[in-house]
Amino acid sequence: MSIDTLMIKARYVHTNLIARDWRRLAGFYQHVFGCRSVPPEREYSGPALEAATAVRSATLKGVHLRLPGFGAGGPTLEIFQYGENLPAMPTAVNRPGFGHIAFAVDNVAAAQEAVLAAGGGRVGDVVTLQTSDGKRVTWCYVADPEGNVVELQSWS
Repeated sequence: MSIDTLMIKARYVHTNLIARDWRRLAGFYQHVFGCRSVPPEREYSGPALEAATAVRSATLKGVHLRLPGFGAGGPTLEIFQYGENLPAMPTAVNRPGFGHIAFAVDNVAAAQEAVLAAGGGRVGDVVTLQTSDGKRVTWCYVADPEGNVVELQSWS
């Protein structure tokens, strides 16, 4: 079977972020990056959720946030909190799996300071690199208040 026969019709919808405090984390993304809430707030429980998540007695609460730069039908950041979370892993940019969410900003250093002022953390330094096609990108990694990695980038 060729790869072309395996391709399905798809459209990107959202990325999920599991929070220790979903309201606080959603507020951070709204305040710092201008994400907007997409009502209603979500609250799920019951046999279907347990079956889908393979988590006994699972409960979920949270919200979808419209990502900046997109219209009403654009993708969202889904911030949910389970009734019982597993312990968080230390922040690391080189852990296999989903690594980070990225935002294009006008001024990386100023955006980094805004993240820090809002309770986030510094992961690395602001650097500028020249890409193989001659473009320049200034970027850095920061962490949101719960330690999730966020890339801030500006192209010139």
